[in-house]
Amino acid sequence: MLSAARALEQLLLPAECLVCHGLLAAALADDLVCPVCRLRWRPVRPPWCERCGQPEPHFGPCRLCREWPEALREVRSGVWLDGGARSAVHALKYGGLPRIARDMASALSRIIARPPSGARLVPIPLGSARLKRRGYNQSEALARALGRCWERAVLSQLLVRVRDTPTQTALTPAARLANVAGAFEVQNEECRRQNGRDSPLILIDDVFTTGATIAEAARALGGAGFTSITAVTFGRASIPDFT
Repeated sequence: MLSAARALEQLLLPAECLVCHGLLAAALADDLVCPVCRLRWRPVRPPWCERCGQPEPHFGPCRLCREWPEALREVRSGVWLDGGARSAVHALKYGGLPRIARDMASALSRIIARPPSGARLVPIPLGSARLKRRGYNQSEALARALGRCWERAVLSQLLVRVRDTPTQTALTPAARLANVAGAFEVQNEECRRQNGRDSPLILIDDVFTTGATIAEAARALGGAGFTSITAVTFGRASIPDFT
């Protein structure tokens, strides 16, 4: 039941969907994306590479993930990064709306199966300059929202970014790998002791493009002795043709 004050607020300032700008019912007033727009997000479906989840025909070893560290076993994405899904990611990263992660996590939890008991979610760390400018880490906001949906713990202090990296938007896949090389470290010994190196870890990020950032984060975790690492992202971008 809405309180009288909240009901009056909804009457005077009704909530609207961030994507289509349609009015939201009072019961959905805390959401930022309406159910119809969520249904328009296009799920990423097989056939795909069993390891990296890239949904393209593969003949021989997948070129996208063949250089990934051994500890990184699987990456899956929820929806294609187009239309309303792109708007949601933009709002999360640049619009100062970390609470939209709840809408995104709700959609993800319906597409991707709940991880096994004992799995821990590890958000991809944000560089210090971007974190200061943005005020929050969008990957951590998504990880915490997913953690509530899946009832799994979030280890936000296990992995740290030890250097800021330039944006990867215009870089080729090879340049992306070089750009993030050595950018992450595992420094929290308390997290290591409490969770053990055999516990399944799930890296969480907002968008997958070539997987360079996720692969480098997994490389740092693997180097610290963690042996069971997967990753989940909300969106998957179409990889540009760099040829």
